[in-house]
Amino acid sequence: MEFRIMGALDVRDGTQDRTPTAPKHRDLLTVFILNARRPLTVERLRALLWPREGGERSDSLVRGYIGQLRQLIGKDVITTVSGTYTLAIGEDQLDVDRFRRLVASGRRDDLVEALALWRGPVLADVDPDAERWAETGRLREELEELRLLALERRIGLDLDAGRHRETLAELRNLVRRYPLWQRFRGQYMLALYRSGRRVDALAAYSALRDELDDGHAIEPDPGLQLLYHRMLHDDASLHVSAGPPVLLPHDVSHFTDRQDLIDRVIGGQVVVHGPVGVGKSALALHAAWRHRESFPDGILYADMRETASPAAVLEDFLRWLGCPAQAVPATVDQRERLLRTYTANRRLLVLLDNAADEAQVRPLLTACPTVVTSRSALGGLTGATRVPVGVLDDDSAKDLLVKLIGPDRGSDREDVSKLVHICGGLPIALRITGSRLASRPDWTAGYLVGLLEDERNRLDRLNAGDQTLRSVFSIGYDGLPETARRTLRSLGALSAPDVADWVAARLGGGAETLVEAGLLETHVIDVAGQARYRLHHLTRLFARELLDEKSVPDVLSDLFAVAMARVQASRFSLVSGDLRTASATGDIRESVEWLLAERAFLTGLVADLHGAALDDECWRLAHLLTPFLERHRFLDDWRHVSETALDAARRAGNVRGEALILRDQGDLHRAERRWDLAHDRLRLALGIFLREGGGGDLARVRRRLGHVQLELGEVGRALLTLTRCLDSAENPRDAAETLHALGVTLKRGERMDEAADRLAASAELFAGLGDRLRQADALVELAAVQLAQNLTSDARETAETARGIAVRLSDRLLNAHALLALARVNLAEDATDRARDLAGEAQKIFEEVGDDRGRSEALDVLAQA
Repeated sequence: MEFRIMGALDVRDGTQDRTPTAPKHRDLLTVFILNARRPLTVERLRALLWPREGGERSDSLVRGYIGQLRQLIGKDVITTVSGTYTLAIGEDQLDVDRFRRLVASGRRDDLVEALALWRGPVLADVDPDAERWAETGRLREELEELRLLALERRIGLDLDAGRHRETLAELRNLVRRYPLWQRFRGQYMLALYRSGRRVDALAAYSALRDELDDGHAIEPDPGLQLLYHRMLHDDASLHVSAGPPVLLPHDVSHFTDRQDLIDRVIGGQVVVHGPVGVGKSALALHAAWRHRESFPDGILYADMRETASPAAVLEDFLRWLGCPAQAVPATVDQRERLLRTYTANRRLLVLLDNAADEAQVRPLLTACPTVVTSRSALGGLTGATRVPVGVLDDDSAKDLLVKLIGPDRGSDREDVSKLVHICGGLPIALRITGSRLASRPDWTAGYLVGLLEDERNRLDRLNAGDQTLRSVFSIGYDGLPETARRTLRSLGALSAPDVADWVAARLGGGAETLVEAGLLETHVIDVAGQARYRLHHLTRLFARELLDEKSVPDVLSDLFAVAMARVQASRFSLVSGDLRTASATGDIRESVEWLLAERAFLTGLVADLHGAALDDECWRLAHLLTPFLERHRFLDDWRHVSETALDAARRAGNVRGEALILRDQGDLHRAERRWDLAHDRLRLALGIFLREGGGGDLARVRRRLGHVQLELGEVGRALLTLTRCLDSAENPRDAAETLHALGVTLKRGERMDEAADRLAASAELFAGLGDRLRQADALVELAAVQLAQNLTSDARETAETARGIAVRLSDRLLNAHALLALARVNLAEDATDRARDLAGEAQKIFEEVGDDRGRSEALDVLAQA
């Protein structure tokens, strides 16, 4: 059912007229419509119907009228709840509600429909003088304003669409009826001007000016004055009916991913930032096109890389917004103020693409929503929201590539995955790759993979027509100061996925400048509190091209010297036989944190040194890292590093270096519990030391062989080997290490009293050396022996001491072994709940670090608890 009050009261149910004819029913329905969806009591209805009678009518009379009205318009239309009556109609059932909604939408079809609803003043036949109900007068004023607004907007859209001749008659009548309504006057002038009647248009303005000056002593509005001056100077842009300016380039094809970012881009001042080629402009353009309907007054766009001067962009924007060329101010400040005036009451979006810095952007900021894309985060724009953009993940990258080359050619998933890996998820590289394949239908994805696999020629082949990846990188590089250029070139010598700030500083500095240029990315603050920077591997290829090959050894040698000094300065005992004493546990913890943070860089540096044929440096660094990699069970890194180092030592002809790396490999296989392989490596190292003369090195290999013999079940041979080592120990550290190994072996042979003596002596020696880590290792073994001796309280004290050291040093693996020792003590004391908690905590750590043996032992304790 439809209720209409814009004009005469009218109620229709489809084609059936249900309008009441009796005055009392028409008045009652009017009251309900003016208060639609509001509950009304009988007293309130009586007061509204007969305001001057002071309640002389009865409630039963009102209820009778309501019952009669229900029979006419439907029983369900007027509802009753708790003694109140409500006209329960939807917003689309009342013409006033529908009129408001259609005008608010601003679309031409909606405006036309809204104006068609207008049949005259509200309730023209029920309350013609608007004296019976206050709502009638208010509604008439509101709807008349909305009607004129709807007319303005609809005529404006018609003028934008080139229908200026069709609107002339209507505008002439509107100007005659509303002579001081300046918006209609301006539209009338524009329709005349575009119809070739420039003189009449200027005369229409003069007539208004004379009338305002004579009767009101005021000038026309600034907007109308500006239109007059543009017509006076015959501004060519007035002749073109192009509608609101939409200066955006075409939307990107096959936009992929970023769905979570699109709605964040539009609204207020937003800076979309990220490294080279990650799709910042594509995201901003796609978001702008997607929200096009929200900006009926247009979208302004400028590529700040092509037009770096804000003054030129300001002039361009002002001209597009209708400012005549002669009226564009000379200075940037004046243009800036005028742009703010032009945009103040318009629903505009501004997109500033490829901004270099804040100075380019600030003069162009207005009250309108503004999107800025930049390689820099433009931190100086303090009020802006920032949307960082990175590379695509593998699934999104594959999706984009398949869209570009077509599903048939993208059916070979393996080759598509290889292309994605080669492009590193970088959208610009993916688009170039996809375009190149799309333009060569005879090529397969596998063929292009073959072309791009050679890193030396990859950038040469990552091109599609005039679009090249190298040129994208060059834009940022060419504007850099020389220090930052040198740093970027030097980074090309490294293979590590990221570098700490000290590396960038050593290479020349300017890391943050490279970040601002989009050629380097701030990654994380690592566990050692250092800022880390990440270089995309395609950017690394670009940097490597710029680096003179002869400079690579110098860059790596310098970094090797710094890295060696920092590793050696660690309080962690990295090299067997190092007699330096460690000091505070805080220093040890800090140095371990630094090694954890630099692990990928240092292992990558080993490979880089090998690639540059710096063989002695390669094996020395690898050997120095071995205890750290062993301690934290980084077995894969350890394996790769030792293999590279062994080849380097042999290539350099350094026999002692070869033997030390073979010994390190023996330690690796011991950690992997591959005892036969460990025995072979250690025997090879032993042979070299026997031939060359090793002294302490010889004893250290034999001590390791003793441990392997123990694990192979040769307890007697192991004891003999270790006893010989103890007799030939050259220093306290060798003695401590050998005592520890002897204690473990005696424990395995169930000679607990002797084992306890050896382990206690070992722990004491390590404590004297300041080696808290190895001291705690010995204490963990000692706790197990004491428990086997039924010395439970001693075992608890020993295990708690070991745990305290582990916690202070933040050594997770040591902590797990200490927790397991304490769990066994609690189990022996029948504290099963506590034993279960401790063993469970230890099991989680063992699983995280990949220690299968420790995990198995923890599960055994859990089963017993």
